[in-house]
Amino acid sequence: QVQLVESGGGLVQPGGSLRLSCVASGSISSINVMGWYRQPPGKQRALVAEITSGGSTNYADSVKGRFTISRDNVKATVSLQMNSLKPEDTAVYYCTAGIRTYISYYYEAYWGQGTQVTVSS
Repeated sequence: QVQLVESGGGLVQPGGSLRLSCVASGSISSINVMGWYRQPPGKQRALVAEITSGGSTNYADSVKGRFTISRDNVKATVSLQMNSLKPEDTAVYYCTAGIRTYISYYYEAYWGQGTQVTVSS
């Protein structure tokens, strides 16, 4: 059994900052890519940022220079520091990770339950 649990969402004014965190737990053998996706109201879920176990990162163009993703491989956590937030960043943010368990041979994608981020004055 694997769980991803997010925290840190909320309401913030335009120009403000928020930090999202996600911790993976359970029968985890290894984790490759960890990342964040978001789903605005009425739209599809899309990649925000991702990071490999070696620290390589990839960002959506819309968040480059404003968001920073980081991870702690020992603690199995991934964080997203969001600065200069805009109303268009409003969405449900989902943590995801490619995880291999002690009983599986392949990596599978696991998802958190999502956390709401609302940017509004």
